[in-house]
Amino acid sequence: MSTRSHTESGTPPPERRRRTAAAPRPAGMTMFGFHPVTARLRQAPESVRELYVDAKRDDTRMRDLIGLAKAAGVEARRVEATRLDQMCPQRTHQGVVAFVTAQPATLDLDELLDRIEGPPLLLLLDGVTDPRNLGACLRVADGAGVHGVIAPKDHACPLNETAIRTASGAADSVPYVMVTNLARTIDTLEERHITVMGAADEATQTLYQADIPAAVAWVLGAEGVGLRRLTRERCDTLVSIPMVGQVSSLNVSVAAGVVLYETLRRTRLQSGALAARGAA
Repeated sequence: MSTRSHTESGTPPPERRRRTAAAPRPAGMTMFGFHPVTARLRQAPESVRELYVDAKRDDTRMRDLIGLAKAAGVEARRVEATRLDQMCPQRTHQGVVAFVTAQPATLDLDELLDRIEGPPLLLLLDGVTDPRNLGACLRVADGAGVHGVIAPKDHACPLNETAIRTASGAADSVPYVMVTNLARTIDTLEERHITVMGAADEATQTLYQADIPAAVAWVLGAEGVGLRRLTRERCDTLVSIPMVGQVSSLNVSVAAGVVLYETLRRTRLQSGALAARGAA
């Protein structure tokens, strides 16, 4: 019987083998829930590194997701729900968890504007730092056909897991462009004949009194703070959203829904020219 140690034989001891057996998980983000994972499979399936689904779910919704993954060349691994719980502690994952490569920003401002077909509809966020608010704004923007959401790099929320989850798939369908200087960005938009309209409580006219052109960029600030002075001064027009109840302001995503859908009603629906957000 040999008395050589594991070190002498070149074989790592059992406990070391156990520690090094598991490969590290790919760097990126965790996505969970049907809407975000389905959107990522449709928009960027190559970024889905691992996909896990609840082994006990066999309903239509789960079968559709597995079929979509299969068509995209992504293996859906069936595991116990307890394992999914460990991957997403204290989260409502709906039996779907994916580990994805973070999608880098692929568009700058000029590229975004150049690819828009028809009158642009844009949403600018000034000082919105809560990821849930960002996600909700992206979701509203998607519904209203917005071509892109723009925010400053130094005073905004990055597109993180919480924002992506809240957006329910819209983070993969609406471009999110972060710019160095929001005031200069407004100047650029105006040079391209896009009217910049800001929502501000102190405005002398309401949203429903103002003219809204087809090519428009809406600028909204965080609830309770509003637009920063320089941003407000750069806007072509300021309007207020009428408040007739007891509360004095709306959440930014609610305000976004109000102004964007009023724009949609006036400039797209009434003319019968409901433009797709798509680009060339």
